[in-house]
Amino acid sequence: MQANRKSILAAVGSAAVIGLAMTLGGLLVAGGASAGNPDNDRRHDTGAQNLGDPDYGVCRGTDPKCYHDWHNFDPANGYKVLLYTRTAGPRHADLGPALPAGLDPVLAPANVVQNAIVAMGQQHGFAVDWTEDVTQLATPARLFNYNAVIFFSTSRDTLDDAAQTSLRQYLRGGGGFVGVHNAFGTEYNWPWYEGLLGNANFYDHGPLQQATVQIVDRRDVSTQGLPARWTFTDEWYNLVPFPTQVRFLATVDESTMATKQTKGHPGHGDFHPVAWCQYYDGGRAWVTTLGHDAKDFSTDGSYPGAEYFQKMLLGGIESAMGRSPFCR
Repeated sequence: MQANRKSILAAVGSAAVIGLAMTLGGLLVAGGASAGNPDNDRRHDTGAQNLGDPDYGVCRGTDPKCYHDWHNFDPANGYKVLLYTRTAGPRHADLGPALPAGLDPVLAPANVVQNAIVAMGQQHGFAVDWTEDVTQLATPARLFNYNAVIFFSTSRDTLDDAAQTSLRQYLRGGGGFVGVHNAFGTEYNWPWYEGLLGNANFYDHGPLQQATVQIVDRRDVSTQGLPARWTFTDEWYNLVPFPTQVRFLATVDESTMATKQTKGHPGHGDFHPVAWCQYYDGGRAWVTTLGHDAKDFSTDGSYPGAEYFQKMLLGGIESAMGRSPFCR
């Protein structure tokens, strides 16, 4: 019996060793096969999609259950947005001169973005307030006067502690957020804000250049009726991290770009997103990396793609503020 018991134990031990070896061998083979998989060799897969926190401790993604419908906004009161363009770093020329403190200060003709969004609201039936005064974002109660808050080419640390808290509580109460262009160059060191952008952030960009925008989701309000492909000129932001758990709406065809990568970033290859949407921490977020040039708001047909950019932005604003279906 003793000899048989030793034989049985020895056999079991040998089987365990062989099983472990086979498991390790399988993993090594699988790893080797994965490394040679053509799908893993695509240029956008060699980028930085997997850097960053994918969850941010909040409910986010395309499931409407992530939205908090707490009845903070009554459609009977109409629709109103707050346009925030404060810069604490580089300032895009289309923003014009910095604005004085307060709400709705006098605009100069050079304040192209502000004038354009105000005109867009007038043409499409929603009110617009504008400011670069961070104290106007100091409390959630103040922000709940607006169906959406638009950050257009803000830069660096443009919010203080009170405004950060206020923005977060506003989103948690079902607010809307629209981030345009250098909104991706804002609040780098605030993880919650990075999540608001879709688990994405600005890394760098190449030269201002013409390329082709591709619509990859025709169902959304912001992309319905747009051509499948249209010419546009922008800086084509490279992103780190790469957006996740979002509904991608538009990309740039990198094969139409003269400069596809920078000294610091390899580019995103065959999938380079430029617009997307998501529910985030109770609210709605629609964002685009486009919007660099003042000519984006031209209306005379002289700037290719300007008409389509404006239509896409309008749809993003109207869906984020709950006037139209969101992220469908």
